[in-house]
Amino acid sequence: MTDNESYGKSGVIRKQKTLFIAKELFRKSIHICSAFIPFFLRLAFWPVIILLVLALAVYVFSEVQRRRGVTIPLISTITAAAARKRDEDRFVMGPVTLVVGILLAALLFPPECAALGIYALSFGDGLASVGGKLFGRILIPFADGKTVAGSLTCFTAIFISAWFSSRSTSTALILAMVGMFIELLPLKDFDNLIIPVAISGTAFLL
Repeated sequence: MTDNESYGKSGVIRKQKTLFIAKELFRKSIHICSAFIPFFLRLAFWPVIILLVLALAVYVFSEVQRRRGVTIPLISTITAAAARKRDEDRFVMGPVTLVVGILLAALLFPPECAALGIYALSFGDGLASVGGKLFGRILIPFADGKTVAGSLTCFTAIFISAWFSSRSTSTALILAMVGMFIELLPLKDFDNLIIPVAISGTAFLL
């Protein structure tokens, strides 16, 4: 391979990595926006619950139509832009599990516990992937490609958000450890469902 070919190949790889990180940042920015939901739930609980259910229904309809080749303005575009490579040519489950996880946390637990679970999902799971993609060098064995950097990012984000919400170091530490452990599991999109419920439940027991 000549120097020009080698340089060209490395340039393509860099471009692909840049595009991948940009897509991940876009996808996780949507994820992190869910951190506003506890605030809105405190203002108007049932109207927000109803809006979340309606948003879920609209998304499911849009995704079914997209799979049939019918484009729904804006929604289909955002879904395609945020979809991972593994989501190509299949129903994108991430938004479904995200909303269902938030709904379960809000409906099953007191507001302060549900908020901790939703924050853990928004910041912990949301930033773990970004931290892993940007700074991850050391892979964790048997963790489906998860990195030490990603797990530490998850732990730190949950700890900080939980501490500011509860003002309890012990509570924040326990929730961060539980969240980091769940994030390590090869759950794919279903971590969106499990993290808010598990963290809210743990906070309720504490």
